[in-house]
Amino acid sequence: MDTFPIEVMPQIVRDFASYKLTIQGCSKKTVNEYLSDLRLFFKYIYAKRFGVDLYSNFFDKIDISKLENEFIFSVTTEEIYEFFIYVSNERRNQAAAKSRKLSAIKSLYKYICQKRRLMEKNPAIDIETPKKKQSLPKFLSIEECMLLLDAVQNDTESKTRERDYCIITLFLNCGMRLSELCGINLNDLDRELRSLRVIGKGNKERIVYLNDACRDALSRYLPIRLSNEYANINIPALFVSKQHKRLSNKTVQWLVYKYLKLAGLDYKHYSVHKLRHTAATLMYQTGRVDVRVLKEILGHEQLNTTQIYTHVSNQGMEDAVNANPLATIKRGTPPDED
Repeated sequence: MDTFPIEVMPQIVRDFASYKLTIQGCSKKTVNEYLSDLRLFFKYIYAKRFGVDLYSNFFDKIDISKLENEFIFSVTTEEIYEFFIYVSNERRNQAAAKSRKLSAIKSLYKYICQKRRLMEKNPAIDIETPKKKQSLPKFLSIEECMLLLDAVQNDTESKTRERDYCIITLFLNCGMRLSELCGINLNDLDRELRSLRVIGKGNKERIVYLNDACRDALSRYLPIRLSNEYANINIPALFVSKQHKRLSNKTVQWLVYKYLKLAGLDYKHYSVHKLRHTAATLMYQTGRVDVRVLKEILGHEQLNTTQIYTHVSNQGMEDAVNANPLATIKRGTPPDED
């Protein structure tokens, strides 16, 4: 991922970005998103204070890189609320986008107030996070998973079939994120193919355990990856392209879409992330995996993120009701009246 052009930000925000990356260990993606949101926020505050039309070319050209600390420290709670009215009404931001923007603003002012002690009152501290609509994760059924795997297996003209089959298998069985899979190196695998190491959000490392399906797929792909064809590659990546480069996120997304289409599943608008949902759902429903164990498998920071998978099975709820010992007790025929 490209780095956000940090030079367009005020110095205090640059310091904040450095702190998030180096001290807190946040990912570049997270910091880039924060910086993008903060840039829009301070451009809005500047425009409102100095009468710049929010819908003109002048707004887009506002340079906030020279903003003094005094300007940033003078932002009020009311101005933050006004900003969220603006992004809601004019930019059609939904709860998720607004939550991310508020997280960026809160995080910046927490850094200024608590870490740098440059302000006494935090203008964002009491602003509540917008409630997100809780939608159930979409996932593939077992039958659809088989269709997807068969689509890869039957693609006999593909020169990367073993690689692609291994990728799909890891997604469906391990529930790893796209960035985690693309970041796997050869030395992240243990010798017996029992587990591998991935780097998750916030550069947090975790161990992913491999089942028989994963071991089989890796055993078929690794001889190709270690063959003379790739002997001169100077990168440690497990999954590489025909151009002998580490597979990018976009390439993996493309190949997943390709095989979803070949499997006749493209009309359902599944995505790479839906394969992660699929693995988690199947582990919880079919494997009876405890939700706390599932949290560690998926690399979630908070348990409530994982708990969405406890609500996806209507069949589970039906089975639970039918398991009630009173489920078969039916009302008898009423006695005859004299």
